[in-house]
Amino acid sequence: MNAPAVEARGLAKRFGPVVALHPLDLSLAPGRVLAVLGPNGAGKSTLLRLLAGLARPSGGTLAVAGEAADRRARRARVGLVSHATGLYPALSARENLAFAARLHGVADPGARADALLARFELGPLAARRAGTFSRGTAQRVAIARALVHEPAVVLLDEPFTGLDARAGDLLEGLVRELAAGGRTVVFSSHDLPRAARLADEALLLVAGRGRALESAGLRDPDALARAVSGGPA
Repeated sequence: MNAPAVEARGLAKRFGPVVALHPLDLSLAPGRVLAVLGPNGAGKSTLLRLLAGLARPSGGTLAVAGEAADRRARRARVGLVSHATGLYPALSARENLAFAARLHGVADPGARADALLARFELGPLAARRAGTFSRGTAQRVAIARALVHEPAVVLLDEPFTGLDARAGDLLEGLVRELAAGGRTVVFSSHDLPRAARLADEALLLVAGRGRALESAGLRDPDALARAVSGGPA
């Protein structure tokens, strides 16, 4: 059997006296899509940062794409898109992608950048500086940048925010494509209908406490809405 792409046992995070994430168990196989749901401040971004190796757990164990103790090695196997796009505003879209590709040791950074620009229908904007982009366009470039090194696990924090309908459809197709290719995708979202369409499983976080949602509830947007609002799933 394939090893889990994500394996957490008792994963927890505190900021001083504040518990951001209570002990959580999580296991995801390669090719699965997990939706992380919950109200603002529930701990969704904290969980994704832990999975990405950008934050150190306060307790428990975590292995992502076969990497456990070495957070730097783990980050090389993960692609992350957070709330802030992190693009260099003075660089063009192509330069941002090529720079990220070089950092990850991609053999031909320019070719990889061009392929991703085409995949996200960004070719006409390749030479424009990122600082001139709308929120939605910058988000598309940031998602493309997260994929330059073909990560085994893709983490998306509210990825549909600011996207128009066409860009949202492109991203939905990409998530399905990644999963079909054996990559694991974890995304947080307030877009419950999209979560119901895309995810194989769902994790509900409320005040840092997580619980898995039944598959029947995942396919029912009304049940998801009740669960996220604190009602019965």
